[in-house]
Amino acid sequence: MEKIIILDFGSQYTHLIARRIRELKVYSEILPFNVSINKIKSGDVKGIILSGGPDSVYQPNAPKPSKKVEEWILAGKIPVLGICYGFQLLAYMLGGNVEKGIRGEYGRAEIKVLEENDLFKGLPQKQVVWMSHGDIVAELPPKALALAKSKDGLVAAFKLGKLYGVQFHPEVKHTVCGREILRNFLFEVCKCEGLWDIGDIVNRVVEDIRKEASSGNVLMAVSGGVDSTTSACLIKMALGVDRIYLVVIDTGFLRENEAEKAVRLYEKLGFKHIFLVDVKEKFISRLKGVVDPEEKRRLISQLYFEVLDEKADELAKEYGEFKYLGQGTIYPDRVESGATGRATARIKSHHNVVYTHLSKLVKLEPLKDLYKDEVRKIAELIGVPKEVIFKHPFPGPGLAIRIIGEVTEEKLKILRKVDKIVEEELRKAGIYKMLWQAFPVLLPIKTVGVMGDERTYRYAIALRAVISEDAMTAEFAKLPWNLLERLSSRIVNEIKNVNRVLYDITNKPPATIEYE
Repeated sequence: MEKIIILDFGSQYTHLIARRIRELKVYSEILPFNVSINKIKSGDVKGIILSGGPDSVYQPNAPKPSKKVEEWILAGKIPVLGICYGFQLLAYMLGGNVEKGIRGEYGRAEIKVLEENDLFKGLPQKQVVWMSHGDIVAELPPKALALAKSKDGLVAAFKLGKLYGVQFHPEVKHTVCGREILRNFLFEVCKCEGLWDIGDIVNRVVEDIRKEASSGNVLMAVSGGVDSTTSACLIKMALGVDRIYLVVIDTGFLRENEAEKAVRLYEKLGFKHIFLVDVKEKFISRLKGVVDPEEKRRLISQLYFEVLDEKADELAKEYGEFKYLGQGTIYPDRVESGATGRATARIKSHHNVVYTHLSKLVKLEPLKDLYKDEVRKIAELIGVPKEVIFKHPFPGPGLAIRIIGEVTEEKLKILRKVDKIVEEELRKAGIYKMLWQAFPVLLPIKTVGVMGDERTYRYAIALRAVISEDAMTAEFAKLPWNLLERLSSRIVNEIKNVNRVLYDITNKPPATIEYE
């Protein structure tokens, strides 16, 4: 299978490059910038993209490829596209001069294409692009050709043989011809065929699972969400119904009747071994007095894997040895946990990425390189029910990270009731499916109110609703005022412990979607 390799130098946009390539029917894979030469050359690699990043290439500890990878890239036998930091790095490695600019270029900018070339083939001479850089290529490498410049006369794109660089970000929507530039790189420069389809992934994943887990049972914690359900179905397709054992863990942090609904779902999907483990008291007592969000995640993860290993030992007595732990990890989980590359920062710790070393079982993650929308397409292909496919994402630690501060039984009861109201009103308004996520957060404050001519002092609730393609970036949803008013009215009237409702109008970035 033909593919494009993206070397990740720590850009917040690296994932967007991968998405845009896949949207153009070419498989893409992100690897850390310091990957070995054998890894980067594995398979039918048609081209390399060097991502952006926050560093300056002339700094002593700036991220750079290994010597062998650098030599292979500079040999010019395979097409390369450097983007932003990657543009500067490519120029630097080729002998050009990179230095700090007098002033940076941030946001929209206009460039002028100077020379006809494959990268800008069929595109206007003047284009609006998205810049985000403080350093500049002050002097091009020997024999390199400037393809475009900005209004300030700075080099915006260059070419040397099969090596191309652009100072701007073609992967973001603000670069008007960005998709076409990437298309030209794939099909004019790399000579890709563009035959990849998300459906191809199913067969490949099933075959990979059979190779990875040729013997031994698989234990899989499932929640009823699209990620774990799709993973479980793929493992069942690969290994058969007798080798996969599903565990629904009721941590006490689930929404109303969620554990029971999940069990019924997997019965309908034809799974043979389904076990409901009620450990509510253990989880709630483990979090007593804990307020730090990362500590919450660590303790929940620790107990989560303890429960799974205990269940594996228990089931092994009856069904034989368990070797594998099936998980519904998807690519954004790994990005936020800093697991995709050495230069990628950890934003928050996803239990199914950071803490899996706590389990003695070997990980089996069919979806680890896919985005949520790609998972949903696969789910449709293999027959996962639509109500599961379009269900809003729910975090692994559950309501525990939607309660800011210490988690108590009282707070969980309040949040469950509010959550139910929010979902009911969104579905009634016909906009549930339009949103990536929508949920309430119980804030760690009480506020003064007046109800029935009496003073009240009760909890405040924040409502969070966002629109997104893949959870890597998100915009707050501009919900109708009358819907927000209905939500607020129902919450303060039906939940006696709440007297104030706030609406979060922060995008991601700078905020994350979840509060903790």
